[in-house]
Amino acid sequence: DWIIGGQARIGQGWRMLMQSLAAGRAISLPALGTAGGKMCALMSGAYARIRRQFNIPIGSFEGIEEPLARIGGRTYRMDAARLLTLVALDEGERPAVLSAIVKYQLTEGSRQCINDAMDIHGGKGIITGPGNYLAHSYQATPIAITVEGANILTRSLIIFGQGAIRAHPWLLKEMKAAANPRSGARKTFDKALFSHVGHIISNLVRAFMLALTGGFATRAPVNGPTARYFRELSRMSAAFSFTSDLVLVLLGGRFKFKEKLSGRLADALIHLYMGSAVLKRFEDDGRPEADLPKVKWAMDDSLYLIQESLRGVLSNFPVPGIGRLVRWIVFPFGASYSQASDRNGKAVAQLLLSENESRERLVSGVYVSDEDDASGRVHRAFNLVLKSARTENAIRNALNESVTFANYKELVQKAVETGVITEEQATMVRLAQEASRAVIMVDDFPRSAIENFDEDAFRPAVSAAQG
Repeated sequence: DWIIGGQARIGQGWRMLMQSLAAGRAISLPALGTAGGKMCALMSGAYARIRRQFNIPIGSFEGIEEPLARIGGRTYRMDAARLLTLVALDEGERPAVLSAIVKYQLTEGSRQCINDAMDIHGGKGIITGPGNYLAHSYQATPIAITVEGANILTRSLIIFGQGAIRAHPWLLKEMKAAANPRSGARKTFDKALFSHVGHIISNLVRAFMLALTGGFATRAPVNGPTARYFRELSRMSAAFSFTSDLVLVLLGGRFKFKEKLSGRLADALIHLYMGSAVLKRFEDDGRPEADLPKVKWAMDDSLYLIQESLRGVLSNFPVPGIGRLVRWIVFPFGASYSQASDRNGKAVAQLLLSENESRERLVSGVYVSDEDDASGRVHRAFNLVLKSARTENAIRNALNESVTFANYKELVQKAVETGVITEEQATMVRLAQEASRAVIMVDDFPRSAIENFDEDAFRPAVSAAQG
């Protein structure tokens, strides 16, 4: 009487769990993860333009460009995967494997984005108070990572372990035929088995030919700058199919205990899906040229991660010698992909440091405050800094001195008196400097508030919370 579903459901707990998670966790947590990435992109890009060091915005330093590029590229990829998965849900599907992919990858991507955002903000991100717009997101990140199937569990057991059976054209048929006691099951099993062998051979040939030709043995459905990514994904798809088939055939039931191999194969499957989502997003948006840096960063990163995941599987292949042979088949010329280039990363970072349509598409849907709160002050300062940039350059060129918090009042007044700028331009520079200072300054509190703090009055509330 205490069993969910009654006696008829004994032994079906895992199946019931997967069914209950199949749709719901493809919506809320992926949306939360994507929103976190968008917020990090919006606020970090603005802050990196507002905050100056050595009289230049910190976003101009390559050390800041790196995390900005990661935030921008990952967020674009996360949003693409979220939107593609929602299409399946809108069609009435309950895609258990896809929901596991987006739950895991988008919450993990959000964690990576908030970590990069904290690095960019420095002390601004760790001094908690009403002016800190990152701290609560940073603190709450482990919740999304842990609930509705903890990410370690999802990666190690669900994504590939469930996906291999659900998506394989013959594996599930073999399992059903093997478990069927009827007399005709043997014929069904033999048909599925020989078809499976043919499937492996076909993937072997396809993977090898695509590897030899760098993907040019297949046609891309589009022309232009993304055509090669379609071919490269086809190549990695064939390599993944061949590698995963060999793992399953050679290990059989022992595979359920090989969680490291399962996790690496899950990583490859994840980025095959994420890469497909990126290419579809670019086509759906009308192929805007301004979005190409984000597309290239996301695709280069995904292809590199697929490659490294498969190489990790083959380096740790449980059957001696087989891994080396398969690695020669799928990577005959060694590693084919590298991480996103510095030049492309710089282009992605630049998109976040200014107002442009590509940036607006990336952060669409995120609430932009126009109030005098923590985020509203950032947006106001960002707009003022962009508007006053040309005027500040004119002051620096004419007076041979950069405008700073310490000298802006005197320098601006001198520029007005010498006719370098107008009074209207001077007002804009003053407002920009004051708004920037309000953003950069961390929260502090009067000593009197600390000295008058009533610890005894506070203790019962703490005890109640702990209790």
